[in-house]
Amino acid sequence: MMNLFSFGAKPKRNRYDIALPPEPAPGVNNAAYGGPYTPTEFSDWMRGINAAAGVSVNDTSAMSISAVYACVALIGGTVASIPLQIYERQNGARVPVDHDYWWLFNEQPNPDYSASVLWESAVANLLLNGDGIMAIRRPKYGMAINGIEWFNRRGVTPYKSTKGLGLQYRCTHLDGAIEDFGYEDILHMAGPGFNGLHGMSQIRHVLRHSAGIALAADTFSAKYFENGARPDYALVHPGSVTPEQKNQILDYWEERHKGVNNAHRPAFLSGGADVKELSMNAEDAQLIATRQFQIEDIARGFGVPPHMIGHTQAATSWGTGIEQLSLGFLKFTMLRHLKKIEREINRKIWPNRVKYFAEFNTAALERGDYKTRMEGYRVALGRAGEPAFMRVSEIRKFENLPPDAELDHLAMTITQGASNASVTDQTASA
Repeated sequence: MMNLFSFGAKPKRNRYDIALPPEPAPGVNNAAYGGPYTPTEFSDWMRGINAAAGVSVNDTSAMSISAVYACVALIGGTVASIPLQIYERQNGARVPVDHDYWWLFNEQPNPDYSASVLWESAVANLLLNGDGIMAIRRPKYGMAINGIEWFNRRGVTPYKSTKGLGLQYRCTHLDGAIEDFGYEDILHMAGPGFNGLHGMSQIRHVLRHSAGIALAADTFSAKYFENGARPDYALVHPGSVTPEQKNQILDYWEERHKGVNNAHRPAFLSGGADVKELSMNAEDAQLIATRQFQIEDIARGFGVPPHMIGHTQAATSWGTGIEQLSLGFLKFTMLRHLKKIEREINRKIWPNRVKYFAEFNTAALERGDYKTRMEGYRVALGRAGEPAFMRVSEIRKFENLPPDAELDHLAMTITQGASNASVTDQTASA
């Protein structure tokens, strides 16, 4: 096996010798903020995108919403958990092969992190910022691959080559170093709304208002419980009080009744003071309903069935209904992400070859329950004299069991015997 991580000499900053666009303004290289950013991007990150709810939304604040985090973690974790198998085309058939690149895509793309981290990070950027960007590392000479590196979308600037070399990418490392790549060395998974350079940012578009409302509802709920989970009210005193007396009364009231631990403590009012309610309680204001709806709205934006992120109020949480919803998630949500990744890998890794190709093996996600699988295996082995199309060893492989030649022979004997008996019965009845 080749040495996957011997990158050799450090690649030149402009290995394609092309005319580059003007240098971008110096980035703000702060890893804590998910940088590096240009000053404009950093300003957008700090201020966020103002939603109609009056709060700022950016990728970090959006991930503080449990529904957003659950959707991103679910989709990214699912991609990371599916093995990417490499196949070889042989006489019209597809045969799994033991390829050197399998290790890069399934175990360790580079010495810094595992393949699971690579996929989860790239998919999170795709879902939140519209693009998943990964650089293909090659030795100084040759086109073989010896590593794959993930780049934060915020640190990547796609641009068109002025010399007809196609799409180029200027990537900024966390230390501020700038590195340029040609299109053949970047795995670019663009989201919906691709404009020729990048996909549409979900933060700026799809999640702008739904996430903003969810953040506003979370903040309101936190303040509600911080203030003792009480409605807004006013302390009314029949006489006039000085500003100092007013502040003393308010400080005393907050000290005695602010916070969850002080909830429901009895209040003592003297001198004719009274408490007047100024607003409705949280349930009347439909705060709970708003938060529940935002879970469904965010799940809809990501294409995730609400029950898969723990919201089972509007659907049954057991039985075939949930099973069908889960299969629908695989077919209509996961497959569009998986196919996008597969096609980008195949056109960049093997651009001039049709011999090899990569494909995610989703069999584990499509498996039914034990009884359903056993019924399917019976049909595959040739039930009731029907022709078989699988061997026992092939079925045992699906169940992570070693092959067994004796069982293959026994099953074939039984199937042939049943088939001969069926033919004999048909001849006798004729």
